[in-house]
Amino acid sequence: MSVEQPLWQALTAYRVLTLLYALGLCVYSFDEYDHPLGAVVYLAVLTLWTALTFRMVSSAERCTRQFLVGDLGIAVTGILLTPLVDTHDRIVQGTPTLPSIWTMGAVLGFAIKGGWRWGASASTVVCAANVIERGGFAQDTVHMLMLVWVASVAIGYVVEVARASERTLARALRIEAATRERERLARDIHDSVLQVLAMVQRRGAAIGGEAAELGRMAGEQEIALRTLVSTGLVTPPRGADAAPDPGGLPDEADPLVPPCPPDPERSDGGPCDLRALLAPHAGSRVTFSEPGAPVLLPAGVAGELAAAVGAALDNVRVHAGEDAHAWILLEDEPDAVMVTVRDDGPGIPEGRLADAEAEGRLGVALSIRGRLRDLGGAAAWISAPGQGTEVELTVPKAPAKKAKAKGEAAR
Repeated sequence: MSVEQPLWQALTAYRVLTLLYALGLCVYSFDEYDHPLGAVVYLAVLTLWTALTFRMVSSAERCTRQFLVGDLGIAVTGILLTPLVDTHDRIVQGTPTLPSIWTMGAVLGFAIKGGWRWGASASTVVCAANVIERGGFAQDTVHMLMLVWVASVAIGYVVEVARASERTLARALRIEAATRERERLARDIHDSVLQVLAMVQRRGAAIGGEAAELGRMAGEQEIALRTLVSTGLVTPPRGADAAPDPGGLPDEADPLVPPCPPDPERSDGGPCDLRALLAPHAGSRVTFSEPGAPVLLPAGVAGELAAAVGAALDNVRVHAGEDAHAWILLEDEPDAVMVTVRDDGPGIPEGRLADAEAEGRLGVALSIRGRLRDLGGAAAWISAPGQGTEVELTVPKAPAKKAKAKGEAAR
């Protein structure tokens, strides 16, 4: 719903209530009019107009410029007819005009539809009509007209600010959706294409000969692709050397162990046992500890969490070496699911994670931290040189499904 829609609804109610007020004044002062029949005829027309145009002020689309001009014309006509049906003494004493405060509804329609400039123009016309009706600038008339003018300008300005805020919010949501889509694509590319190119580069350099040239070309393409997928996130340096950084956290990992996908049988988003997705990672160098009962999460959420665990294990193989041992601990807590990946490698130097992200390496920035953020969770690294690294991946149970649905809707 538009931010200005409540204003149109309030204006609809205002027109009905002020019409009843004008009719009540007519009944109360019926015997004091010079020509009461003229007042009755005008108020009958006003009542019919209000009834026939009830839906015209229910939204900005229905409230056209032609209607607003006609509405203002009805109000101004009632003001100018007042001296013809009422006594001069009552007019001098400041007796309300025939439409009374119903006139303000016509002015507010201009303000809501076109902003403060339209509101100021309509209120100026009403002010001129009231001056003509009173035959001069009486003090009480000036006060009332200034109130009408200021109120219409203020409401028109508020409407313009609300519309600008709505447009800004819409742009921000589009940018957020585009950013999330870019990050999702970057994660997928990191988990597949970049790792294959890195493997080709390493194997080509090891084999030598023509394979070394193929590896060099694969390294160049890896740098170009890494720069492309990280556009808008970080600005990676472009260099000729595409070799892995032995002291950091590069993305290059053997693609022979891909991220564990969601269970195909649960592709409908139903509950999925996270243990079944993490168990294939267990082996001679990886120990998997799990609860005795199923750890159920929506299939998409479980698949993303398992992919983040796979990315963490890829980093263990790259940095701690093929001989390093890793432990996966799955914990099912009342409000969250926590997966801890620990290794006995050399650890991460202080500040290296931030440097790797600044260099455009997406393993931590997107494949792990980005996935957990989209699920409403968090990822934390605990490491000290020579003491291994521990990665804690936490996904809340209640918001997990909503967070995943929001991420898919943004795509």
